[in-house]
Amino acid sequence: MHDILLAWFQFSREFGYVGVFLMMALESTIVPVPSEIIIPPAAYWASQGQLSMPGVILAGGLGSTFGSSLTYVFTATAGRAFVARWGRYFLLPPERLELAERWLATYSTGGVFLARMLPVVRHLIGFPAGLVKMPYPTFAAVTFAGSTLWCGVLALLGAKIIGDQPNPAALLTDPEALSVLIKAHSVWFVVSVVGLGAGWLFVKWFATRKPVAA
Repeated sequence: MHDILLAWFQFSREFGYVGVFLMMALESTIVPVPSEIIIPPAAYWASQGQLSMPGVILAGGLGSTFGSSLTYVFTATAGRAFVARWGRYFLLPPERLELAERWLATYSTGGVFLARMLPVVRHLIGFPAGLVKMPYPTFAAVTFAGSTLWCGVLALLGAKIIGDQPNPAALLTDPEALSVLIKAHSVWFVVSVVGLGAGWLFVKWFATRKPVAA
């Protein structure tokens, strides 16, 4: 796994915006590519003047939207029976699909936006969206918005964290250490997103309460 992470890490660094787009597209499918090792190094090079920070964030958002669109189209065309029977052979066992379906059922369209900023769910949300035939323009719009926001957070964290290291080159050759470091510093953001989702649920629950008869 270390060698695979290192290969993805180097690819996203060496191929600039194209590398960021392709790796984030994979990250948004069933391929376990951590976004924490894709956006931060590219953002660091942007802070050094070798790339554009808005360009890195936009490439990440577009790549994530493209990858999620592939999963959306796949399940929309293949159907639930196919996914339920064969999903386990391409890293989508029934329990993962059920997790994503419960998330979508709970949070509806806003859940797609929130999912793009949370571990595990962000890789899977396109599958149930395709199964329930969520309108694609809506799906693409909220996916792009959530993905771009997440890429922006990773970019800002990556540029600062890597830049603050006494030896940035060492961190830029160790994807596992970088991933751990970025995750540790992004916990506050993930907790905020979870809190936002919990607040959303409370508002929905409160709005659907029936008034108690006098």
